[in-house]
Amino acid sequence: MSTPELDVVEFLLTTELYGDDRDLDENDLPPRYRSVFWEDGTIERPLATTNETARAATGHERPWDAASGLMFTDRDDFSGTISFTKRELAESWFLERVDLDRLQTNPTLASYFEDHEDAPEELDYETAREANRPIQADRVWIDSLLEEYFGADDEDDQEMLDLVDVRAPEEIEITLDDLVLTADQEGEIDKIVTAIEHRDYLARIGLREIGKLLFVGPPGTGKTSTARGLAHELDLPFVEVKLSMITSQYLGETAKNVEKVFEVAKRLSPCILFIDEFDFVAKTRSSDEHAAIKRAVNTLLKSIDEISLVRDDVLLIGATNHPDDLDAAAWRRFDEIVNFPKPDSGMRADIFEIITQEMVIDEFDPASLGDKTEGLTGSDLRLVMREAVLSALTEGRTELNQEDLLAAIQDFEERDNLKNMDMIDGDADALVAGGDISGDDGDDGTAADGGHDHDHDHADHDHSDD
Repeated sequence: MSTPELDVVEFLLTTELYGDDRDLDENDLPPRYRSVFWEDGTIERPLATTNETARAATGHERPWDAASGLMFTDRDDFSGTISFTKRELAESWFLERVDLDRLQTNPTLASYFEDHEDAPEELDYETAREANRPIQADRVWIDSLLEEYFGADDEDDQEMLDLVDVRAPEEIEITLDDLVLTADQEGEIDKIVTAIEHRDYLARIGLREIGKLLFVGPPGTGKTSTARGLAHELDLPFVEVKLSMITSQYLGETAKNVEKVFEVAKRLSPCILFIDEFDFVAKTRSSDEHAAIKRAVNTLLKSIDEISLVRDDVLLIGATNHPDDLDAAAWRRFDEIVNFPKPDSGMRADIFEIITQEMVIDEFDPASLGDKTEGLTGSDLRLVMREAVLSALTEGRTELNQEDLLAAIQDFEERDNLKNMDMIDGDADALVAGGDISGDDGDDGTAADGGHDHDHDHADHDHSDD
């Protein structure tokens, strides 16, 4: 149960108890509270419990109005501070209304009420703390570190940071549970998750060359989505860089920029460093590119050699759409190669189920659609569904049918074929609105599983490349 009164009382109890117990640290506060009080790289005690901070922490526009009718709350009209007049009454009132699941999301309260006679017997502080997202995963923590290390007044540093996309786990909407993965992909992810959990053991036995993955496969097959989902699953900051971007701008600074990318990752550790377009390395090494770019690529390879999951708490993931372009020097930088083939018919059916789960579709037959979309990626299937939805909307319908989807598939294939036709001078992609409709390898890759129960087992599929 959640009510405005309960939310405000929880906030007041948490802030007061956190201020009293100096053994608690930032990871004992729920993320929704930490973001309110985090300033200059720390959280100062005592925590200010004003109408403003209560509004930001609880999401209620008028927190004092919600709590003012309780017999144990008070507000200082001069300072705006909200407080308890009788905390014992507040604790009793709160415990009568809160459930175990809610208490287990708040380590500060779990620590205080763990042995309270009126609290649930199963309440456990250590469990609550382990389940609480760590401060290192918060946007405020990431921003404070970046500001400390890359000064806001340094124009060169700010230009470099513009080439790097740093996301907090809370900003990543996709999860591993949302993805349709092959058995091999799931196996490799399980191995790396296990390695992260046992980093101390791996360091002790001297096994440090681990935690560098290369995702290979066509565009739209979910490489980026899987990397982001892994960051969400592990509560790790996600640092993404496209090699073509960082080596094509500020030519004289390319090697320095590459070094700074790895510095960012190490400063934000534990984190995931995702390097997209890794085939750019091979193209540069075998071409007559500018010497500054070649120096940058050599710096990149050296930086990859020197970074370590076990030592630096950085999981490195490279991605390429063109594995055939990579030479031996690039391949040997990675200890695991994860293949992302185009989905088979069963996986395509799963993808259709996921991307349509909020839609009403008459006579929906995802298995049939999977059979009719040979060669399409998860990104392509999302474009098919977009076409079907927009076509129905132009006819004034929000309910689709199987024929809408079949027509969208046919339309997609006809437009896709235009890319290979030399009908006009120049780029044939100009014939298609929006350019390359096959999509990039971003969040529209191989789509989600979403918790559905399916009649087939992914492990039984033939996931060979088309």
